[in-house]
Amino acid sequence: MTSNSTNSIDEKKLNEFMLKAIGDISSSMSAMLVIIGERLGLYKAMAKSGPVTSNELAKKTNTAERYIREWLANQAAGGYIIYNPNDQTFFLPPEQAVVLADENSSVYIQGAYQVIKSLFKDEEKFLDMFLTGKGLRWGDHHHDLFEGTARFFKPNYVGNLVSTWIPSLIM
Repeated sequence: MTSNSTNSIDEKKLNEFMLKAIGDISSSMSAMLVIIGERLGLYKAMAKSGPVTSNELAKKTNTAERYIREWLANQAAGGYIIYNPNDQTFFLPPEQAVVLADENSSVYIQGAYQVIKSLFKDEEKFLDMFLTGKGLRWGDHHHDLFEGTARFFKPNYVGNLVSTWIPSLIM
């Protein structure tokens, strides 16, 4: 390790920060795999099928088994799905299924991942803002921001608008 600083480096603080940074990097990479899982229908297929092998999931979704195997390993490592080493199957628990696979669930979260994706697509616009001091109009963002925002908030609106929010205005 080299440093241009004359101050000594606190190894404990350095290691703590490196763990945080690596965690953020891992989360960013895994977010893309969640997006891929949704776009390819992997979560929905798993929600319908119960425990599956990588071969079975690849066949159900018409995808390449080698990449499905890697995707499943990532999702299991991140706690999004469960791996059973006894029969080498992967399972999407019902708690994760309502969050990742059920578009009508009040806790469906896939829209938030689409919002994250939009931020990376607007990187050049953000750089220009920092360089010029100009703002960015809402309408100038990538369309994934609008679609993701709508998809993120829709479940809560559908689940609460008529049953809770409107009645609370009448009381």
